[in-house]
Amino acid sequence: MKPSDMPAAEVEIDVGLVRALVAKQFPDLATNPVTLLSNGWDNASFRLGPHLIARLPRREMAVSLIEHEFRWLPILAPSLPLPVPVPEHLGRPGEGYPWPWLIVPFLQGTPAALADHVDLSVCAPLLASFLAALHRPAPPDHPVNPYRGTPLAARDEALRERLPLLDRQERDVVTRQWEVALTASQHPGRPVWIHGDLHPLNVLVEGGAVSGIIDFGDITAGDPATDLAIVWSLLASAQDHFWSVYGEDESLRLRARGWAIHLGLAYLANSADNPVMERIGRVTIDAVIAG
Repeated sequence: MKPSDMPAAEVEIDVGLVRALVAKQFPDLATNPVTLLSNGWDNASFRLGPHLIARLPRREMAVSLIEHEFRWLPILAPSLPLPVPVPEHLGRPGEGYPWPWLIVPFLQGTPAALADHVDLSVCAPLLASFLAALHRPAPPDHPVNPYRGTPLAARDEALRERLPLLDRQERDVVTRQWEVALTASQHPGRPVWIHGDLHPLNVLVEGGAVSGIIDFGDITAGDPATDLAIVWSLLASAQDHFWSVYGEDESLRLRARGWAIHLGLAYLANSADNPVMERIGRVTIDAVIAG
């Protein structure tokens, strides 16, 4: 098995389109310069002056993710101890662009995966406090995401298809750990809110400490172990600092390690044109193997 490229854009999105959309729909912002910030799996992001970002879906399947952010982040943000990009405006289709889009605040910081300095002993308790605040019971009408927050068994087939990305020795170790994770008891009680895509590109750091959490498009409710995979993708050397603040039980930690295996392999499987994602996947799997 060879890694694949990230999903291709279904529409062309460039600076000119963003300028035209902003000028038509939010004329008070039209004098802000527009520059490309990043092209992700789901959205293209553009700086809109010094304080804002325009986020436009690259694929139709990402449209609902934009809508989830717009509806739920304003409700969740007041109880969270770190800044999150609460949407300020919801744009409409126009200028040949077919879908809704967002304007969100620009949060200070550098993605942890790209930062020169990350003090994990400081970041670990900050992330633990953030996730403890986020992981509270969600209402019945929470957004549904079939790929996040589910029982681990639902991910078994996809994971086993990706195991050939590892060498034989790694594959044997990871398979044993995955099968142990599958024996863990499932999340008890009501589904809790989860970020859904908490990897080191979505954790901002400034001065070595966490300064914000971004990209809530995969927000859903379910098993918090999904988010706790961040312990292996970013915080492995400081995990004691994390667990001492977040709290844990054996089943939760086993499920979290299972999610780290699943997501680490998913990062590797979709990294052919993204060396940063490949590095995140490799770091995650190495941390899982190390224990």
